[in-house]
Amino acid sequence: MGLDHTDVLVIGAGAGGAAVAWRLATAGIQVTCLEQGGWVDYAQVPSFGQDWELARQTTHHPNPNIRRLPVDYPIDDTDAAIKPLLYNAVGGSTIHWGAHFPRLRPSDFRVRSLDGVADDWPISYADLAPFYDENDRIMGVAGLAGDPGNPPRPKRPMPPLPLGRGAEVMAGAFDRLGWHWWPSDVAINTIAYGAGRGVCNHCGPCDLGCPVKARSSTDVTYWPLALNAGARLITGARVFEIETDPTGRPVGAAWYDAEGTVQRIGADVVILAANGIGTPRLMLLSTSSRFPNGLANDTGLVGKRLMHHPTGMVTGVFDEPLDGFKGPFACSILCQEFYETDPARDFVRGYQMQLVRSDGPLGTACGGYLPRVPWGAGHHDAFLEVFGRTASLTVTTEDLPREENRVELHPTLTDSFGVPAPKMIYSLDRNTQAMIRHGIASATRAFQEAGAIRILPQDLVVQAGFHLMGTARMGDDRDTAVVDGLCRAHAADNLMVVDGSVFVTVGALNPTPTIQAVALRAAEALIRDRRQIRPGAARSAA
Repeated sequence: MGLDHTDVLVIGAGAGGAAVAWRLATAGIQVTCLEQGGWVDYAQVPSFGQDWELARQTTHHPNPNIRRLPVDYPIDDTDAAIKPLLYNAVGGSTIHWGAHFPRLRPSDFRVRSLDGVADDWPISYADLAPFYDENDRIMGVAGLAGDPGNPPRPKRPMPPLPLGRGAEVMAGAFDRLGWHWWPSDVAINTIAYGAGRGVCNHCGPCDLGCPVKARSSTDVTYWPLALNAGARLITGARVFEIETDPTGRPVGAAWYDAEGTVQRIGADVVILAANGIGTPRLMLLSTSSRFPNGLANDTGLVGKRLMHHPTGMVTGVFDEPLDGFKGPFACSILCQEFYETDPARDFVRGYQMQLVRSDGPLGTACGGYLPRVPWGAGHHDAFLEVFGRTASLTVTTEDLPREENRVELHPTLTDSFGVPAPKMIYSLDRNTQAMIRHGIASATRAFQEAGAIRILPQDLVVQAGFHLMGTARMGDDRDTAVVDGLCRAHAADNLMVVDGSVFVTVGALNPTPTIQAVALRAAEALIRDRRQIRPGAARSAA
């Protein structure tokens, strides 16, 4: 491939991989990224096609087991209550995301100290705050500063998206109930921002790819900057092993190119950014005499403590048009009234409620995340009653870590190149189930207050495994964590992880801004300690 060694090798070109590659490249460090997918051709995305809703349920479904593209790998989810949603491409799963862009709250880093469950992170909100700010600038965030329910943050780079009629109705209900709400921070252009990028035209199907590049996936934000700074990106690289020396230190990676030929590259430092399933899968695949159970897995924790954000949903039908098919699907307002632990409730921690707009015609008829219109006699009348007249509230809950929720290698299932596939084992505990019940009751009360004529609850949205976290957790104690507070593996000091795998706890908020802030902080530490970028370097105390 024209390069047999690099200072730093990054596996995965998504949220964390793009951020860390950019920061290292701007510091003059030779960085190469291997990405299994390719570049998205925005001239070919289905957003403006008449069949966009069909594509959303087939070729562009976020679940790789449904879309089954050649670049995907299968995931055995038969023992998983929530199904995995991820994407292989330059930009990773930001290609399919809704661009909701909240930060974790300070309490999310101190769950053990505050509530006596799970564990505290080895870092705090304050440690990440400057990196959150830097990431907001690069990604481009639209929003409104001054939220009294969260720490102060700088003026948002762009003004917020229009709320829409549905959000106006629900905001009024929250006000009458005395519940906190605020416009969402979103990674979507509301004004001209970033080279070659347009402004949101409110066409709606953000998860299919944004042809005007208003939505801030990392292929249109970080990667142009990283490549301009000298980073190298190799696409179509299906990595199947992190190679190590006799002491277990990573020395590079082996991968299949698009033709199925094995390629190799050496590196002083290897950084994994392949998401909360892909990263533990690759670590478990990379066995050696030093690590017979998988790279840096001498404690057996790699793949353990898989966390999602289990989600319920309540939809309200109104007797007025809300035009919910206009605008970004999942970006409007959010309510964090029930986010923190309340001893009066029968669960610890909490949830947020996020307003979701309604679907297009086919989605309304067939159902996607929202309840479908029944077929048979009366279908057309039922369709007209709900089309454009609904708003929904997701109940996004905190998922506490449990070792029985995990990712492991499947004994027989493989991808198209014969690489063992991952298997997810995941269930909800009683605390989460109680949280969802309470959230559905709260959302139902909000819709009653708003004057909905019908209210339709869903206990659990099965196809909502967008957030894959916890499978290579961070911590100061090498006996209970895979990486330290700077994302360096305890058992191999030149191995780093910068994706959702490192999360100790997950809050009840979308993880992307935190993934990127953690990645930028880890990159900064690596830049300070350049001694690590050579074979045999000793770990610094940085």
